Amino acid sequence: SIQPQTNHYRYVIAGLILAAHLCIGLNVFAVSPVLLVIIDEYAISRTSASLLVALALLAAAAFGLPGGIIAMRLGLKLAFSLAWASIGLLALSALAPNYPALLGLRLVFGLGSALVLTATGPLLGAWFRPREVVLMNGLNTAVLSLGIAVSVGTIIPLSEAAGGWRIALSIYGGLGVLGTIAWLILGKAAPEFGHESSSELSPGIGCGAERISVGQIPRVLFHRPILLLLAADAGVLVQYTALTAWLPAFYTESRGMSMSQAAFLTGLLPFVGIFGALLGGVLPLRVHAPRLFLVAPGIMVILGGLSSFGLDYNPANYLGLFLLGLGSWLYVPTLLGLSMSLVDRIPERVAIVWGSLITFSGFAMFAAPILVGFVRDVSGSFLFGFLICSAAAWTLLAAGLFVQMPASEDAMQPETA
Repeated sequence: SIQPQTNHYRYVIAGLILAAHLCIGLNVFAVSPVLLVIIDEYAISRTSASLLVALALLAAAAFGLPGGIIAMRLGLKLAFSLAWASIGLLALSALAPNYPALLGLRLVFGLGSALVLTATGPLLGAWFRPREVVLMNGLNTAVLSLGIAVSVGTIIPLSEAAGGWRIALSIYGGLGVLGTIAWLILGKAAPEFGHESSSELSPGIGCGAERISVGQIPRVLFHRPILLLLAADAGVLVQYTALTAWLPAFYTESRGMSMSQAAFLTGLLPFVGIFGALLGGVLPLRVHAPRLFLVAPGIMVILGGLSSFGLDYNPANYLGLFLLGLGSWLYVPTLLGLSMSLVDRIPERVAIVWGSLITFSGFAMFAAPILVGFVRDVSGSFLFGFLICSAAAWTLLAAGLFVQMPASEDAMQPETA
């Protein structure tokens, strides 16, 4: 595995990585609160409108596993440059003349997001010690959630102030342009190593390490602990995506809220998730019980998901959203850390596992809002679609109960400086 050099430039790299995750968060669900406006303006069905959320997730899913391989072949510097540029294309949303054009921009954004997320694992391994990787996983998840919270909570007033939802989407996307420039100037694939250490670098970072062929990928993935983690992440995100995409419309149509109220209430999910992610990055450094950080969030997402839509009582909805938002992010740093430990932190294997997480979860997330939108179009109600997606979230609790931890508990412990 890579032995990172401890130098102060890693703080610059940390800032760039965090900025990339923030930009993804700002853009991934920004269209959700304005879906009803888009439906009216383009005269499209709810199923078609859901593609504005789901297609980006499908693109990320389809590109997740190949993106991990491509990132290591291109090198992390070029991979991140292309990823930032793909996100920055959303700045053209204000110029999109029609629904297909906007859909195309969302698709390219999904590809760029997948490339960022798959390349992050090897980049963290190159620059940070295991102790710092745990914390960075938490911070990455927190700023991703922060971006979602900011965009979901502010897209309506920003649209009113800026002169329309298209301009508001371009403002969020324009941050990707700034990120592209910053990465091209400041970004580095790996710190400088001496001659001896450089031989340990992976091909995508430096030279001379293990290359994994496509035929070897099943041998990396087809292990019960890895498969349980893949299913757990996908199940949680099915529910999270379905509710984040459609709760604003559900609260507006079924609970009589205004669009601003519904967007604010739904925005609690990612806002609470910020604290869940931060706790998920810090608490495992103090409490060395990785199974606990899968089981407890598993219970939270089950209870929180059902309460967020199943009870026609506002305080219960608030409590449900709090539990759901906390649980949907609290587990992430532990799950990512476990996935790295289970493949011995070898960069190519980490890229494959993280790419597979994006692929499995991305396909599930793609299907979730489409399923809910279709059920609403056919039945006139969101509830049955929400219930199906909530059932998927039980996989996190199952993984927490049954996943086999690394052979030595020390594999999950942060390394001392």
